[in-house]
Amino acid sequence: MLVHICCSVDSHYFIAELKKLYPNERIIGYFYDPNIHPYSEFLLRFKDVKRSCKQLGIKVICGEYEYEEWLRGTKGLENEPEKGKRCEYCFEFRVGNSAKAAIELGCKKLTTTLLMSPKKNFTQLENALNNAIKGTNLESVAVDLRKNGGTQRQFELAKRDKLYHQNYCGCIYGLIKQRQNEEVIDELCEPLGAQIQPGSISYRLKLYKKVRKLEQKGVEFDLIRQKILNYRLHFGRVKIDTNVVPSYFIFYSHFKLKSSKFNIEVLSEQVNVNKDDIKLISLAKFNSIGGFKYKNIMELLINPPKIKKELKLRKMITGLEFNLSPIIVLDEIKTGRYIIEANSQIYHSSIELAVKI
Repeated sequence: MLVHICCSVDSHYFIAELKKLYPNERIIGYFYDPNIHPYSEFLLRFKDVKRSCKQLGIKVICGEYEYEEWLRGTKGLENEPEKGKRCEYCFEFRVGNSAKAAIELGCKKLTTTLLMSPKKNFTQLENALNNAIKGTNLESVAVDLRKNGGTQRQFELAKRDKLYHQNYCGCIYGLIKQRQNEEVIDELCEPLGAQIQPGSISYRLKLYKKVRKLEQKGVEFDLIRQKILNYRLHFGRVKIDTNVVPSYFIFYSHFKLKSSKFNIEVLSEQVNVNKDDIKLISLAKFNSIGGFKYKNIMELLINPPKIKKELKLRKMITGLEFNLSPIIVLDEIKTGRYIIEANSQIYHSSIELAVKI
């Protein structure tokens, strides 16, 4: 039996129950979710599905990330509600292509873990399975395991086994609609460089990599949620005498003003500007304080320090444990007319931490 898998929370309980219902059936997991956006979220979900399937003792195959092909079929369906025509198309696309994989692998039966999701329309999924097997020798399995407390047991099992519980269905349309009243959509905010920022998908990828390592070592741990004051820089630019120069904005550099203009007439390694409490420091001083060897700002942008290190630097520069003053690093501080243009956001959020017991 080929089981199309959407995520570990739905598949973990569903497959465990399938093994009881079909004890003589060889089950193959097929993670096929080209609807998921962004790609980093696709990777995060697959890695956790792989972890789940290993615990369940079944083989799992990762299907192609055919996002553009899936996206073409959503034209005109962008504003459809959950359980509407876009979801119907999505099920047909994913289950239909899963049926092709089932035939190639020599499977006789086909089902999907989407049947386990309380947010999905069971009839739409049943229809998608029946349509997928038309003209084939496949048998569709549309078993309803949500009934009689199944959904509750599903979430209890997911919590017990510390699975990654995503907070949106997967597609960009559902994500934007679900978060339309929120200040920041973390899944769509990643820095240009390699810095891992709190609450981002990169952060979650790193967290669940740690989870897998702890499990492999047999270390007891728990996942706890912690409230934080988060930060995102949406845009930042420095001009000197109308010329844009490379610049690096240290984490928590928060701006009240969208644009600040001032003159610098005396050369220095650090300049404190009264407007918006801006602090400019040279790359040489940044390297000296942090013990770095960056050759230029572009190198710093591509491979910045870790957040924890940046926050220590912020304290060393400002003398305060917690500070939101804009701190901008430049290759060198020149005399001239400066224009700082920026858009930043401070907001409340929560993150998960893996804590050893």
